[in-house]
Amino acid sequence: MKKNNMVAMILAGGRGSRLFDLTKKVAKPAVHYGGKYRIIDFPLSNCANSNIDTVGVLVQYESILLSSYSARAATWGLDSNGGGVYVLSPREKDEAGLDVYRGTADAITQNIDFLDQYDAEYVLVLSGDHIYKMNYEKMLEEHIKNNAEATIAVLEVPMSEASRFGIMNTDSEDRIVEFEEKPKNPKSNLASMGIYIFSYKTLRKFLKEDAKNPNSSHDFGKDLIPTYLNNGLKLMAYRFKGYWKDVGTISSLWEANMDLLDPNGELDLFDPSWKIYTEDVLTYPQIISEDAKVDNSLITQGACIEGEVVNSVIFTNAKVRKGAYVKDSVVMTGAVIGKDAKLYKCLVADDVRVPEGMVLGDPDSDEVLLVSRAYIAKAGVKHE
Repeated sequence: MKKNNMVAMILAGGRGSRLFDLTKKVAKPAVHYGGKYRIIDFPLSNCANSNIDTVGVLVQYESILLSSYSARAATWGLDSNGGGVYVLSPREKDEAGLDVYRGTADAITQNIDFLDQYDAEYVLVLSGDHIYKMNYEKMLEEHIKNNAEATIAVLEVPMSEASRFGIMNTDSEDRIVEFEEKPKNPKSNLASMGIYIFSYKTLRKFLKEDAKNPNSSHDFGKDLIPTYLNNGLKLMAYRFKGYWKDVGTISSLWEANMDLLDPNGELDLFDPSWKIYTEDVLTYPQIISEDAKVDNSLITQGACIEGEVVNSVIFTNAKVRKGAYVKDSVVMTGAVIGKDAKLYKCLVADDVRVPEGMVLGDPDSDEVLLVSRAYIAKAGVKHE
């Protein structure tokens, strides 16, 4: 038996289409963030710090890089005896043939044999594409204390934005009495974070029933949670207070990187008590040349700065050449900003070469410009 007998299942198969060229060949959870991390480092690190030693990563879209990356359990200290990180992709089964994950609930249903194998008493379901720190052990303690069948993490959002989320309406004791998916007129501002703890015995029963329902979309929010409510089972809201970001768009990914430059920001990546683990890239130290200027920026290992960088995040092995000016921008892994180029509020994708002298972005605009290989090609510049 594990310490808390809880198995985590990370849903990491999303396409992330609103990130456009960033996810053309890479699954959203594998996208780089914060100079040296990938987005999936956050739920995996949270599991490690929460003493959860058995984690399933459910992959589907463009899964090769994400699968090989997630399988390195030692990166997050999840390589203990009896535990580990297990990559779970849709597979051909004798009774069903070859299938894909048809929804979030179906992804778990197709891996019931995995949960049975590890004798799960509780199942923690997570999204692989959110940036936050959370102690899942504390959430489990509340789940057990409340004798709940399901506990759902919620975040208070501004009432003006509540219609963008799945909203949990609760009574005075935080028992969930109603779930509304993106309501036009929300009754509360408790937004679901897509983080669930289920008592496995009941979840297994409902998943099996849902799989046989031809009218189901096999989704937790649309199908499973209403099933729990309709059966009068006890669902509790777990109120989370802290930094949480769904980086589903270019602007939100840019904002999440910019948040790291705020000295009073809520997300502390330097906190030794709750580390975010990632792969240890073998590269040289950062280089800041004698002509370089750097102001309020995050410069990662392997980066070479010869120009001027202001309020920006420069990722591993990125280069800013002499005379270049980068402001309010995110320059991702391996990208090169050419000599005398100017960038304002840009997000430069991995390995992109910005040509010498090119001016990108508008310092007076609120829009974030995604600079990808395709964008450079449209500008009539051949990419190296």
